[in-house]
Amino acid sequence: MTLHLTGIHHLTAVTGNAPGNLDFYTNVLGLRLVKKTVNQDDTTAYHLFYADGLASPGSDITFFDWPVAPEKRGTHSIVRTGLRVAGAEALAYWKARFAELGIKAGEIAEIDGRASIDFEDREGQRLRLVDDGGTTPGHPWEKSPVPADFQIKGLGPIVMSVPDITNTEIVLTQLMNMEKVRAYASPDGVGEVHVFSMGEGGPAAELHVAVQPSLAPARQGAGSVHHVAFRVPDNAALSQWANRLNGMRVPSSGEVERYYFRSLYFREPNGILFEIATDTPGFDVDEPMETLGESLSLPPFLEPKRAQIEARLKPLT
Repeated sequence: MTLHLTGIHHLTAVTGNAPGNLDFYTNVLGLRLVKKTVNQDDTTAYHLFYADGLASPGSDITFFDWPVAPEKRGTHSIVRTGLRVAGAEALAYWKARFAELGIKAGEIAEIDGRASIDFEDREGQRLRLVDDGGTTPGHPWEKSPVPADFQIKGLGPIVMSVPDITNTEIVLTQLMNMEKVRAYASPDGVGEVHVFSMGEGGPAAELHVAVQPSLAPARQGAGSVHHVAFRVPDNAALSQWANRLNGMRVPSSGEVERYYFRSLYFREPNGILFEIATDTPGFDVDEPMETLGESLSLPPFLEPKRAQIEARLKPLT
């Protein structure tokens, strides 16, 4: 049986300003804060998860709150995070909203055959609204400041930059069973972008790889992306992927219990961190769907340290 990833699961980035990050992703982008927790490997740092109204897999962009300098942009990194919306009216709404709120944004333009708007958050996180052509369902959040028809539906595509695609392509196609489907000129004029598709394809299940040997290596910091995660249904599927990586002698973290999902981590040949994560059990495993993100959630193994952890966290508001 051939193993297949089903799409983008989540993307985790870095913020140096958690209160500002919370304001931007909820009040400007209208996403729902679905989990307020801590980095399980560094409990002094918040880990904030934003998603659609139902906290659906494939809709969450997450942030580690670290006191670091801004990133140095370059290759060997994830350089643009796609966020899916539905239709030309939605893009027109967002173009006007960005102008009204003073958000740095480009014009509506066609990128890889899809109408898109490139923009940045207040720390320089590079984002892109993409018209998904109605190919994916939406789960609006009723308390969002953005009208339901125009809300962000989820992640994808994700764009990464490498100086040499040779070994990365081997990993994507021969190890991860993605299909290389097309290529297009990078909208920034630097290099060509190769499109790799997962599962049923479409913008929610694409990884775009820009080949940019003229760029210097990136240095991670505030405004950068830490890793991208790909979807599998459940723990049984994840174990099959762990066995596949071991069988092909690819170093990995092995399976890690994140409580809201189970996952494993490894680096592709250009050093970009990949994660494979399960759709289950989800963010409502420890709090009701109706009140997700309203209080600090901790996985069971950290719960005994709650008082100590809360004492070291900065207020978000």
